[in-house]
Amino acid sequence: MEQKIDIDGLTLAFRKEGHGPVPVVVMHGWGCNAKTMAIPAAAALTDGTTVYNLDLPGFGDSAEPPAFWGVEEYTALVEKFCRRQGIVSPVLIGHSFGGRLAILMASRTPVSKVILLDAAGIKPRRSLKYYIKVYSFKLGRRLLPLFAGRRRGDEIVERWRRKAGSSDYSMASPAMRQVMNRAINLDLTDRLHLIQAPTLLIWGGRDTATPLRDAKIMEKSIPDAGLVVYPEAGHFAFLERGPEVTAVIRNFIGG
Repeated sequence: MEQKIDIDGLTLAFRKEGHGPVPVVVMHGWGCNAKTMAIPAAAALTDGTTVYNLDLPGFGDSAEPPAFWGVEEYTALVEKFCRRQGIVSPVLIGHSFGGRLAILMASRTPVSKVILLDAAGIKPRRSLKYYIKVYSFKLGRRLLPLFAGRRRGDEIVERWRRKAGSSDYSMASPAMRQVMNRAINLDLTDRLHLIQAPTLLIWGGRDTATPLRDAKIMEKSIPDAGLVVYPEAGHFAFLERGPEVTAVIRNFIGG
């Protein structure tokens, strides 16, 4: 059942299922929403759990953040949500961007277990081509208005942005683009060793957004972590290998 709650003036939508004593908080990836997480949310729903599947701010039926938030602000909101709902020591499930929030929250807040699905959080390796593109864009953004006029210059920059940027970036509102810029540049490697809860990593071997290299760093750095890899799956391994992932999640939460 979908519900909404006001936290510091921001409307947060979420789906609550079950009546068990163990709370499970589910957080989706960038550009997705609670519906995307239907499979892991259903997998976590047992007689012993209550599942809270969130629409993070700026996605689904939740309002956009009031400012250019980063991972810290998003995580703080989830922590406030838990306090408001009376949630203590939850199981956290996070995919991609939601995995960032799960990592940061688990590194500083008591949680019982953590499930990271193709999670972000490790700063990606950048090629020389990437930096050339980034700095060329920044230079063009400064110089084009001087030579072509501000309006014409802004139009050229926007076309360039849409052509060169990711689909997630292109589809985002101007405010959410700023949020995305802050989030993708945050490296959480130094927080991994602080996670004391048992942690399950589920990954696609062909994930190019958060490559398997990231999962292996997490497995090595988190004290009590185990990694399950689906070699032929990509960034949404939990969708591509739904029945298998469901079984693994249920076993992990039940165990």
